[in-house]
Amino acid sequence: MNILKKFKVAIIIASIGIVSFTSYAFVDNYFEVSKNLDIFATLYREVNMYYVDETKPGELIQKGIDAMLESLDPYTNYISESDIEDYRYMTTGQYGGVGSLIRKKGEYVVITDPYENYPAFKAGLRAGDLILEVDGKSVKGKETDEISKILKGQPGTTLKLLIKREGDKENIEKSVTREEIKISSVPYHGMLNDEIGYIQLTGFTEDAGQDVKKALVDLKEKNNIKGLVFDLRRNPGGLLNEAVNISNLFVDRGQEIVNTKGKVKEWEKSYKALNSAVDLQIPIVVLVNSGSASASEIVSGSLQDLDRAVILGQRTFGKGLVQTTRNLTYNSKLKVTTAKYYIPSGRCIQALDYSNRNDDGSVGKVPDSLITKFKTKAGRIVYDGGGIKPDITTEVKRYSKIVISLDNKMLLFDYATKYRLEHAAIAPAKSFKLSEKEYNYFTEWLGDKEYDYTTQSEQMMKDLKETASKEKYYANITSEYEALKAKMMHNKKEDLVTFKDEIKEMLELEIASRYYYQNGRTENSFRFDYEVNKAIELLKDNKKYNSILVGTYKEEAAVEKKN
Repeated sequence: MNILKKFKVAIIIASIGIVSFTSYAFVDNYFEVSKNLDIFATLYREVNMYYVDETKPGELIQKGIDAMLESLDPYTNYISESDIEDYRYMTTGQYGGVGSLIRKKGEYVVITDPYENYPAFKAGLRAGDLILEVDGKSVKGKETDEISKILKGQPGTTLKLLIKREGDKENIEKSVTREEIKISSVPYHGMLNDEIGYIQLTGFTEDAGQDVKKALVDLKEKNNIKGLVFDLRRNPGGLLNEAVNISNLFVDRGQEIVNTKGKVKEWEKSYKALNSAVDLQIPIVVLVNSGSASASEIVSGSLQDLDRAVILGQRTFGKGLVQTTRNLTYNSKLKVTTAKYYIPSGRCIQALDYSNRNDDGSVGKVPDSLITKFKTKAGRIVYDGGGIKPDITTEVKRYSKIVISLDNKMLLFDYATKYRLEHAAIAPAKSFKLSEKEYNYFTEWLGDKEYDYTTQSEQMMKDLKETASKEKYYANITSEYEALKAKMMHNKKEDLVTFKDEIKEMLELEIASRYYYQNGRTENSFRFDYEVNKAIELLKDNKKYNSILVGTYKEEAAVEKKN
């Protein structure tokens, strides 16, 4: 870029600065704003004109924007024109593509979960298919996000995939026509037993309220439903109005679900249920965990505050901030935090205070001394300052190192692919189990596979050695250390026996998904899903369920433990 072009860029930026600060004229400190915009524009001009090497103006601005917004909170983001498609998918659940999850495997990317009845599925692609080429071009060495962008595109357009499939000697060419992919926010609903229904909600995209309503009505019309498990685990949230619509399914018209308060008066709003409820009586257990955030916390928190449901699981994430999208020039957008939300009891469950940073720039949690007590509609005590605390708290399920290693190395995945080639059909997903003989086949197949790992005990031994060496004690305990280390060294064959139950669980999930896809994975998980089974147990015990809602129940232990 020559001096004249650089000067033109600087003039444009300066003009933007002038226009921007005049739009801030209504702000009391507009002089401070305009002064700093002028400083930024002149600095940007000088750098572009005089820096020793050629600069990239777009990248400089992008870094400046990112650094500025990073000083606020993680939810205030600049969305460039090139990222609009990803943003649209986050808010609508729609995109143009082939409808499949993919994952990196070695130097290629592999199909892991083709969505049922979408293009990849229709074209006959299967989990385990390795993508070698797209439209005649090798994709060797490309990352998952690169392949994802290639597979996405205008609905109606066609691409050709060259794949390598386990069990076939020759590579296979598949022609896939992209479609408008709409991933339902309710990927699964069904009956857990004769009386208890289940609805899984994975996001609060457009029409999520309608999706949940359809699922609820379907369960009620087809079954003698007497209780509902509403699963919000790992649901990161989304659109606030959809959270209100979903809460409204269980509470009646006129009830306030949430209100927002911000610096600008126009963001101070009360969101009330606008429609008649679908069901005001059915007992509900809402499942949550640390991945349940934002809109998930509005729904679970409001149902808790109104004593309409029992919350079960782990404390939620603690995001009580509201974002609004503002249009910028050149088809870009700003997603900016404009308010905090408050649920019916009056509490805000925001966990981190971004307005007060530590000296090192980190953000601390709201201190215990500032946490405030609130009351539900029935007078139960609840608290703000750190997510929704469940009425019944369960432990986080932690998998053994061997299971994590088998998953990371894709050995569970690969064996499921092999199993699918060798078995034309399996039992229904809800009841499918591997026999002892089949599990033994799996362990034999692992014989020449690499999946080593370090257990927590071994890591502690390693840390002990390093610390003892630094403090000059190791020489005196060497023999004892080595003897203990030898006893604690894991044996992979023994671990395959010790942790057989959880290895089988994960393997059965993977195999079930080969035959019954995402629904099969969900249905197979019910057999060993501790929270789901705890919820079923609670919904069968009316006395305990009601005692929780009126505040007379005392949890037997601080945490309900998994078996």
